[in-house]
Amino acid sequence: MDIAFFGSSLVSAYWNGAATYYRGIVRALHERGHRVRFYEPDAYGRQQHRDIPDPDWAEVIVYPGEGDDHALRMVDHARGADLVVKASGVGVFDALLERAVLDLQGRSTRVVFWDVDAPATLDRIGHDASDPFRALVPRYDLVLTYGGGDPVVRAYEGFGAQVCVPIYNALDPTTHHPVDADPRFDGDLGFLGNRLPDREARVEEFFLRAAAQLPERRFLLGGSGWADKPMPANVSYLGHVYTADHNAFNRTPRTVLNVSRESMARYGFSPATRVFEAAGAAACLITDAWEGIELFLEPGSEVLVARDGDEVAAHVERTDAATARRIGEAAYRRVLAEHTYAHRAAQLEALLEGHAARAPLAESVA
Repeated sequence: MDIAFFGSSLVSAYWNGAATYYRGIVRALHERGHRVRFYEPDAYGRQQHRDIPDPDWAEVIVYPGEGDDHALRMVDHARGADLVVKASGVGVFDALLERAVLDLQGRSTRVVFWDVDAPATLDRIGHDASDPFRALVPRYDLVLTYGGGDPVVRAYEGFGAQVCVPIYNALDPTTHHPVDADPRFDGDLGFLGNRLPDREARVEEFFLRAAAQLPERRFLLGGSGWADKPMPANVSYLGHVYTADHNAFNRTPRTVLNVSRESMARYGFSPATRVFEAAGAAACLITDAWEGIELFLEPGSEVLVARDGDEVAAHVERTDAATARRIGEAAYRRVLAEHTYAHRAAQLEALLEGHAARAPLAESVA
């Protein structure tokens, strides 16, 4: 299958939380014999902060981040693909691409909208009846999301989606895996995440408040945008942590933290890439509470769950090194058995084959 994929960036995780997800899915599809061309704009400094060179498992096509004509030429370049994917959150040209890729639908080409932030998209179109994407939803052959479960599926179906299916985040064990500890990341709790409006208050609660309660413990904060944020003295701010250091960052502290964005926590069933990166490194993960966590990791034995900063602090205080190691190793076994991108790619193949068998192409919907 020849796949044309329009996304934010495959080669840079800089201000691009979907990078791990894209890389895992695309690599797994390549390993199953599919050809992927990934179209990404030169925007937000991502090309200047690449984490990886162009991979041998995808053709990366970078186009200028200004000028509609460049984006339209990329759409025309994708003509003839068996599957065209428009991901959410490209960051530039989103509305144009969402409309233009639908012109590629044909008897041998299906067009999919792949939403890597379904809560944000659904909240936006739910509050604005004039949002141009709202009228386009029924025209896509398929809507995929990287999380959200039944609440997201029902919401998309309410906007007329023909079929909506979550393809959850997962682990790429060739990229995220256990490594030796790195003294740079010694500490009691590490958190890695960019500063975003609908995450900041939750980071204050689950991370900074917990740090303030345990002044004798060392807390590590990695990610972009936090430099001017007031922090307790026991928090070490590391700035942007490149992908090559994620395994060591996850593996070295006694525990690591996942903090969902507010919208993801509200919809539930939305494990961040961070969850699987940490589990893949056999880290002892503490996550904020959200509905559906038990579908991915078993609370208490494979992950620790906290409802607020007080519970995060309690987990950090009472989880000794042996317990942390046992929880991390159990999580690692679970994700290898059930939650790799190879599992997700197989799910996508089965979905496309089944969808082709039971539903006509969307070329008849216009």
